[in-house]
Amino acid sequence: MTIDIGIVGGTGYTGVELLRLLAQHPSVRVRAITSRKDAGTKVADMFPSLRRRYDGLAFVEPDAARLADCALVFFATPHGVAMAQARELVAAGTRIVDLAADFRLKDPALFERWYKMPHACPDLLAQSVYGLPEVNREAIRGARIVGNPGCYPTAVQLGFLPLLEAGVVDTRHLIADCKSGVSGAGRKAEVNLLFAEASDNFAAYGVRGHRHHPEIAQGLALAAGGPVGLVFTPHLTPAIRGIYATLYAPLVCPDTDLQALYEKRYAGEPFVDVMPPGSAPDTRSVRASNMLRIAVHRPAGTDLAMILVVEDNLVKGAAGQAIQNMNLMFGWPETAGLDALPVLP
Repeated sequence: MTIDIGIVGGTGYTGVELLRLLAQHPSVRVRAITSRKDAGTKVADMFPSLRRRYDGLAFVEPDAARLADCALVFFATPHGVAMAQARELVAAGTRIVDLAADFRLKDPALFERWYKMPHACPDLLAQSVYGLPEVNREAIRGARIVGNPGCYPTAVQLGFLPLLEAGVVDTRHLIADCKSGVSGAGRKAEVNLLFAEASDNFAAYGVRGHRHHPEIAQGLALAAGGPVGLVFTPHLTPAIRGIYATLYAPLVCPDTDLQALYEKRYAGEPFVDVMPPGSAPDTRSVRASNMLRIAVHRPAGTDLAMILVVEDNLVKGAAGQAIQNMNLMFGWPETAGLDALPVLP
């Protein structure tokens, strides 16, 4: 069975990554892709990398897309767009995977505080499922709306998760020191993203507060069974793709076999690779793939767990995870369309 898919906001990096990955999927057809600014432009003209896969597909105005005729719609849009259209689509029987933040935070007041807009459909927010498959796999299968996790939250939550579930760390003192390539900021013109600004440079940002902090804290609190204390500091690196998260947590059970704990928790997970003891993953080892790699360490002379996590921010951190969620929602193999190996060099 082949289903029709719609993509709202297909001109950004996550939009083109959705198209690249969906071109390899055996059970979907992209029926419509929208853009107000670029309506009428052929997808293959904007993205030559997609020639001969999408030669007949052009961007259309949202009102002309007939999204309600699609089985599922991906929203690769700024915050606020998906929730404005969700009610109509759900009523028509269309399922939604939102790659922005509209359906990530369960508290509407918290969403309004961080995103500076009221939530348009808090009743649908309460019904939505947070799309981290390694945590919510069964709930995602039956979901009408999935809030796809952010890139940093995916890496940080999966990195800390086994420690919190096992209750072996002091949850009041969690530290997430994270780095991202510049594609994480989106396909837009900003001074700090210019080549002459970002190249040969390294800087922290969002130090006073980043929008991913409440999302991460929400997930970690659920895993820990109560509030957590989290310091989260993101950095911009002179790279295009990749998330590198170095995580620290004080152990309250120093005798814990951390390697065994992680290997057991992620046994059978198709997109989480727990590396051998002593490993140090790099972002190049996951580039263009949906794989997330984890290495577990305990620094000598300390009672700290140190967890190293890498992922591609545009794939497992965005479009790939969205397709992983779609696969669960339609009962397909979770790896469908996502089994491509990382690109090297």
